[in-house]
Amino acid sequence: METIDIRTTTREELIDITQLVRSTIRNAGVQSGLACIFAPHTTAALTLQENTDPNVKRDLLAHLRTLVPRDAGFDNDEENTDAHIKSTLVGATLTVLVEGGKPLLGHWQAVFFCEFDGPRQRKVHVRVLA
Repeated sequence: METIDIRTTTREELIDITQLVRSTIRNAGVQSGLACIFAPHTTAALTLQENTDPNVKRDLLAHLRTLVPRDAGFDNDEENTDAHIKSTLVGATLTVLVEGGKPLLGHWQAVFFCEFDGPRQRKVHVRVLA
């Protein structure tokens, strides 16, 4: 298992970690298998999404804000309840096929770390299985 360290800079952002995941797979030396990617946080998530049009990231975050507004009147006293809900909606894990020593992603796909309660120092764990 390898751990990727991520420093987020704003409360909500999507960070493309595809190259870091590729490097982890390469370091594992696995040609064919699975990469299990896990964010051990309750206010962050992982997703596969388009990586060429920056509007996609903006739209995704904007619509999550609409679905779960920060000031929605939650029973929880914490100011980050919306981040917990967004994390649950998006999910903390991804499983990606590995072929030829690389993640098998679609032409437009990238692996994104989703921050919903930053800025923070975060971690993502990647285990590559043959």
